Amino acid sequence: MRNFFLSFICLLNLSAGYAIAQSRVEIEAQYQTWLAQDIWPEAKARGVSRTTFDQAFNGVRLNWDLPDLVVPGQTAKTPKQQRQAEFGSPGGYFNRGSVDGATAVGRQMARTHVGTLARVERETGVPGRIILGIWGRESGYGRVDIPHNAFEVLGTKGFMSRRAEYFRGELIAALEIAEAGHAGGVRLKSSWAGALGQPQFMPSNFLKYAADGNGDGKADIWRSEADTIASIARYLAEHGWVKGRDWGFEVRVPASVSCALEGPDQGRRISDWEAMGITRVSGRPFPDHELKGEGFLMMPAGRNGPAFIVTPNFYVLKDYNTSDLYALFVGHVGDRIQFGVGDFGAPWGKVGGLYRSDVAAMQAALVEMGHDVGGVDGLPGFKTRRSIGRWQEATGQAATCFPEAQMKALLVK
Repeated sequence: MRNFFLSFICLLNLSAGYAIAQSRVEIEAQYQTWLAQDIWPEAKARGVSRTTFDQAFNGVRLNWDLPDLVVPGQTAKTPKQQRQAEFGSPGGYFNRGSVDGATAVGRQMARTHVGTLARVERETGVPGRIILGIWGRESGYGRVDIPHNAFEVLGTKGFMSRRAEYFRGELIAALEIAEAGHAGGVRLKSSWAGALGQPQFMPSNFLKYAADGNGDGKADIWRSEADTIASIARYLAEHGWVKGRDWGFEVRVPASVSCALEGPDQGRRISDWEAMGITRVSGRPFPDHELKGEGFLMMPAGRNGPAFIVTPNFYVLKDYNTSDLYALFVGHVGDRIQFGVGDFGAPWGKVGGLYRSDVAAMQAALVEMGHDVGGVDGLPGFKTRRSIGRWQEATGQAATCFPEAQMKALLVK
């Protein structure tokens, strides 16, 4: 009898595996139909030839290993349903190897491209150190392998992902790039998200912002370092980089200043922040030309890590990548490259390690109370951080403005 049950279980497993395989075969067929009947007509209307289209998708299949896929016929998972992923401490983003590597190679690149960086800064107002910070973070100054087939990635995500419409547009843009013969035509390599070249531009951003930095009449973000520098600068300039202003300053925030004042919608003059008792960690005063400008409190770990007064340029960096930590990394590495600054003055606390589903549950509870957490996504963005701070203050707690394990029992009833 035992052998019978074992055989029966094996048969069930084989049947389930066959059903999954059959389903994938059916979805692959739907994908090929989608390419032929939906994508090809639009690509053709945008000037893409049949030869380019066929070469781009020759042998290309769906990549089932990509993140955030939504299988046709299934509903997208909420953060509570997702795999129990933990998010790490914000300080982990600034690990020793990443910071030191980006800084050391960045200084070499600063010397190698001193002329190009100076010229581009004069033309756009974007400091060379900021360009280097982005270049280093995105592709290790062109040294990081970019392994994926762009058409496989963008095709898969355009067909079945949470942001399918967005990636569909990026797929069409990638076909336009291939038609124009950039980067070897159809042999486009990308990140797992579909980003291209040394500055890791999405295809539509390449079409909008890629620039010729060496005067050869081309915008080659794959092979030309000068073009990469010029393209990053153009992107930032056209997204509103304010010439003459810094990105931000690490500061000490006294207990009398609420961490719930964080955010780009709660700005005030830097002189006003100074009058509230906020001072620079370095001990130096804020530059005179910054005092009348608007500044914003930014505390990526709440009271558990470094704090900053950032300028509008910080949010231009976030246009390049929406993460607070990304923008902070770029500014910090840039400062290390040019000014030789050291580590942040305040240490990162041992926070993080919570499941995203737990954070999402806290966010949902805060939303029910009337707070704007910026979306129930399981990630502690600035709206979630300050909502936690406001809830803490309203309930007589000391505001820390960051999700912690013990909060769940108090928030989720």
